[in-house]
Amino acid sequence: MMKWVFGLIIIFSVFCSLFTGNTGNVTNALLEEGVNALELCIYLTGGMCVWGGLMRIAEKSGITDAFSKMFRPIGKRLFHNIDTDSKAFSAITMNIAANLFGLGNAATPLGLKAMRELEKNDGESESASDNMIIFTVLNTASITLIPTTVASLRLKYGAHNPMDILPAVLISSAISLCISLTTAKLLCAKRGKNK
Repeated sequence: MMKWVFGLIIIFSVFCSLFTGNTGNVTNALLEEGVNALELCIYLTGGMCVWGGLMRIAEKSGITDAFSKMFRPIGKRLFHNIDTDSKAFSAITMNIAANLFGLGNAATPLGLKAMRELEKNDGESESASDNMIIFTVLNTASITLIPTTVASLRLKYGAHNPMDILPAVLISSAISLCISLTTAKLLCAKRGKNK
């Protein structure tokens, strides 16, 4: 669907530039923004490498195992019939840790691994299990302690203090997580009654 929307926007822009005589501006913008997009990708890759490396160090040094142990009491309440020593629970906690540090790109492969493990754990089915739903909500509406990607973007575009958004990020992410988890739990309970 979005490919059609963007395609129509591009076609509309080209026709408007032809009718208004601004084809030079459209061509310049096309070339400049292509370069800007590539520069932004390279800039963000550096930050992802640093934080991804730190996550790998935390995993190898046992910090993530300690985080996993701290998360066990909460994890037992959120996820039913899941072994806290399983690969699924480990992948879930690694995903949560990556999201806490604002590393959405590093969290994605961990989230995919967690979903595969949850599918094995809960039994393959045509529909998502309650654990998969809760994990998806937890992954999507996670609390972010350090918004590294957003801070990197703010720094690149001239923010004097790229972390001054931290209080707003903490409050909004905590509220969205509470509302999302509560809604998911209620809907999962309703779905369980209807089965």
